[in-house]
Amino acid sequence: MAPASLLDLVSALPSNDGWGPPVSTETMLDGVPYAPYSKADKLGRMADWTDGKDRDRGGRQNYGGRNYRDQQVYGANQSTNPFAIQAAEEEATFSVVDNTRTSTRTRGFGRGGGTVFRGRGQRGGQTQRGGRGTFQRVGGRGGQQYDNRGGRGGRGGRRFGWRDDKPQRNRDASVQVKPDWTVLEEIDFARLAKLNLETGDGEDLDNYGFLHWYDRSYDKQPGAKTSERRLNVLERAAYNVTTSSDPIIQELAEKDEATIFTTDSILSMLMCSTKSVYSWDIVISRRGNKVFIDKRDASNLDMVTVNENATDAPLEISEGNKDSMNSPGALMLEATHINNVFPLQVVNESQKLSLANEHPFYNPDVESDPPASKAYKYRRFDLSLERDEEPLHLIVRTELDAVAKNSINGEDQYLTIKALNEFDNKAQGSGGALDWRSKLASQRGAVLATEMKNNSCKLARWAVQAILAKADSMKLGFVSRANPKNNNDHVILGVLTNKPRDFATQMALNLNNGWGIVRTIVDMCLKMEEGKYVLVKDPNKPVLRLYSVPENTFEEEAEEPAIPEDVEEE
Repeated sequence: MAPASLLDLVSALPSNDGWGPPVSTETMLDGVPYAPYSKADKLGRMADWTDGKDRDRGGRQNYGGRNYRDQQVYGANQSTNPFAIQAAEEEATFSVVDNTRTSTRTRGFGRGGGTVFRGRGQRGGQTQRGGRGTFQRVGGRGGQQYDNRGGRGGRGGRRFGWRDDKPQRNRDASVQVKPDWTVLEEIDFARLAKLNLETGDGEDLDNYGFLHWYDRSYDKQPGAKTSERRLNVLERAAYNVTTSSDPIIQELAEKDEATIFTTDSILSMLMCSTKSVYSWDIVISRRGNKVFIDKRDASNLDMVTVNENATDAPLEISEGNKDSMNSPGALMLEATHINNVFPLQVVNESQKLSLANEHPFYNPDVESDPPASKAYKYRRFDLSLERDEEPLHLIVRTELDAVAKNSINGEDQYLTIKALNEFDNKAQGSGGALDWRSKLASQRGAVLATEMKNNSCKLARWAVQAILAKADSMKLGFVSRANPKNNNDHVILGVLTNKPRDFATQMALNLNNGWGIVRTIVDMCLKMEEGKYVLVKDPNKPVLRLYSVPENTFEEEAEEPAIPEDVEEE
């Protein structure tokens, strides 16, 4: 008999409204109850006609030579599966965590393991051990999973603790956002990182103040016993005046020398904003066609952070840190104090270089202490674009700390002086720092690389400030506690010298990106009405928010005159 054609087969089908076999409501297929399958079942599961007897020979349980974790799920609903054994009602909600066959032969924590354990991990073999560290790779090479319990784990395994083993910290904002503040812009760091603006080296407008000569005896071999010196506290008059209160900037604004005015401390924070973790804020005021970028009184921009970018940053007291002197706030106060007194000690006050103009802030009739060695250079940068109808210039007040003679040509070299501080390399929040006393002399590069990782925002700001001031060199001191349990006494272990632009290149710092961020923020303010704005870094997210605030914001916080106690209200 000749085989039937496709047309004959189609015509033989019962006529219905749809294509395909007729719809049947029967639940019996040749006397066998029909078991519905879940949509999530693999095709191999549906096509597997082996019964339970063949499972050990490569049936469902070992289909394709792999162990299925979800082999207990056969249908859309376990409780309605006619093949399921109804032993007890509570078994319907019972879930097996690991139903792979157990063997009497012991296997380590290598291939196919996945058990989370403390201490050393393994990379797939029983004899190979992973190193101890801050995180432990539990899943292995493929998934890059980590656990916060120690060394490196084996291949395969499960994603235990991939996102949940490090709880999200809830830090406080640097400023309280009031109900009458209006959010105008919200910019995430991913967008800021794509900005780019090429700017020149800038030009000097005027110089003020004086500088002492740097004491080269501090440049001895860092880490050597002979180079250790006690950090002394010297009483000197130092100033950190904000933009709008600077009389020189006010004069330059009246002369229409630029559109944007700020200081190097504020500008460096804005340019390095994508590296910041802690919350900060700056105040932006638009007056006519001028923009003044300020800081608040008692702003945290004046504070020096410690291990802000470390993977395991210092914990707050509320987060379980029992050592109050190693909390973020206490470490910031300690680091700020060190950076205030360290530049005063490493200069020779018997030699002095006076600049073109007198100190702009020091008043001998009011101050009892002599002024600190400081030079203020007011410099102008061009932020204009080709599409701009008028040029857009920025004036920034930069600072220098000392001067030194070039050993080759005898010319004066201007220096900026900063200090890194070591609190306790064994304490929580140390970020895996090496012991400076034993490693600074032999592994100077490793010590500096660790500091670049743990303090990338702080070091990037210092490098930017040196470049803005057009400093010839950047002195970086290493100051450690005399006793890790005492944060009042410190020892200078040594000083390293770096070229600011070489240091920025070593840190992969992109200055053009920083100038692009500044230009973007300024453009936002120039498009808005005259008034006061506040730019706030979110304390827990990589986001900047620009708020429009009332004109009297931060002004009403000034202390009101107290009413004498002997005056009674009638």
